[in-house]
Amino acid sequence: MNQKQSCKNLLQKTNQKNKKENKMPVKIYLIAGEPSGDLLGARVMRYLKKKYENQVSFFGIGGETMQAEGLHSLFDIKDLSVMGFLEVVPSIPLILKRLNETIKDILKVNPDIVMTIDSFSYSARVHKRLKKINFSAPHVHCVAPQVWAWKKKRAKKVSQYMDHLFCLLPYEEKYFTPHGMKTSFIGHPVIEGGADKGNGAAFRKEYSIKKDDFVLCMLPGSRKNEVAFLMEEFMKAAEELYLENKNMVVVIPTVATVENTLKNLLKGWKVPYVMVMGEKNRYEAFAASDASIAASGTVSLELALAGVPHLIAYRVSKLTGMIAKKLLKIKYVNLINILADQEIVPELLQEKCTSQNIVATLKKLLSGDKQNFSISLNQLGQNQKLSPSEKMGEELISLALQNKRK
Repeated sequence: MNQKQSCKNLLQKTNQKNKKENKMPVKIYLIAGEPSGDLLGARVMRYLKKKYENQVSFFGIGGETMQAEGLHSLFDIKDLSVMGFLEVVPSIPLILKRLNETIKDILKVNPDIVMTIDSFSYSARVHKRLKKINFSAPHVHCVAPQVWAWKKKRAKKVSQYMDHLFCLLPYEEKYFTPHGMKTSFIGHPVIEGGADKGNGAAFRKEYSIKKDDFVLCMLPGSRKNEVAFLMEEFMKAAEELYLENKNMVVVIPTVATVENTLKNLLKGWKVPYVMVMGEKNRYEAFAASDASIAASGTVSLELALAGVPHLIAYRVSKLTGMIAKKLLKIKYVNLINILADQEIVPELLQEKCTSQNIVATLKKLLSGDKQNFSISLNQLGQNQKLSPSEKMGEELISLALQNKRK
C-alpha cells in the first residue's frame, strides 16, 4: 500500500472515530503573509479538499486565493506584506497586535498541525510563541529561510522551534539536517502554477491588443514599499519605449495588496495599459507578452517558465541596501541565476535600477540570444512525479494524523 492510500485509509478511520466522539475532522491551521505564500497555501488546500473531501478543515490567515478555496482569514494579509530592514519599523505595533491575535486564534481552534508559509520573520515569531507555551501540535514551515545567502547560524535556531521544514530548493536541506531538523524537498511551486499554460491570443483579443503590437509586461512587486521604490522608474522606462514604438501596450498583472496604490499612480498615464488581477489573468498576460521588467522574486521564475524574456530591477532604501550588501553572501539575487551560476536574467539593483538602464538592458536582451531557463527549472523539480503541493499535502496529513494518535 503506498503512502497516499495509507494516509487516506487512516484519515477515514480517524474521521469515523471523530464522528462517534462528535469531534471535528483533521484541522489544519495555515498562515500565509504575502501573495506568493497565499498561492502556495491555496494549492495545498485545493489538493487536500479534492483528495480527502470533507475530512479536512482549514483555519488561519491567507489572501484572496486561499479565501477563494474557502478559508476565512483571521485578518487581511496586507498588514504583513512589509519588507526591508527599515521599512518594517513603522508597522511593528500593528504586526505585534496581529501576532497576539494569531496565537489567541490558534489556541481557540486547537488545530492538529500549524503550517506557516514564507514570511519568515512573522512565521518564526508565531512558532517561537507556540513553543514557549508548549503547544503540542506539529510546527511546520514551508519555504526555508535563505541561510545559504545570509545568517547561516539561523539554521540551528530554526530547529529549536520548528518540527519540520519544507524546502523548495534542492540544496537547502543540507543546511538544516545537521541540527536535527526534519526536512523535505518538495520542489518549487512555480512548476505547478500554470505560468506556462496561458492563452496569449485570447488575452490579446479580450483586451483589443493587436497581433503585431509589442506587449511589455510590468511587474513592480506585491508590496506597497516595492511599488513605491520601483514604479516611477518602470513607468519612465515604458514611456521612453512608447515614444519609439506607438504600437506598444503595457500589461500590469497585480494583486489586491497594491491594486489601489497602482491605480492612483497610473491616473492620467498616457501609455496604453491594461491592469489585471488573478492568477489566470496573470499567466495569460505572460503568454501575450513579448518582454517583461519585474521586481526580484518568484515572478521571475514564472516568467522563465512562460518563456518570457525579462530582466529584474529592484531597489530599497539606501541604508537597507547597504545592510543587505554587507550581509548577503551570494553572487546573484535571482534564483534562475543562482541555480545556473551565471547571469541569465539581467539584475539591475539599487543605483543600477534606473529607467535608462532598464531601457538599454531590455533592448540588448531582445536583440541577443534567447535566454535559456531550462537548467534552472529542472533543478526546481520540473520533471518530478508529484507536484510540490501534492508532496506537501500528503506530508501535512501524515504529520497531523501522527499528532491525533498521540
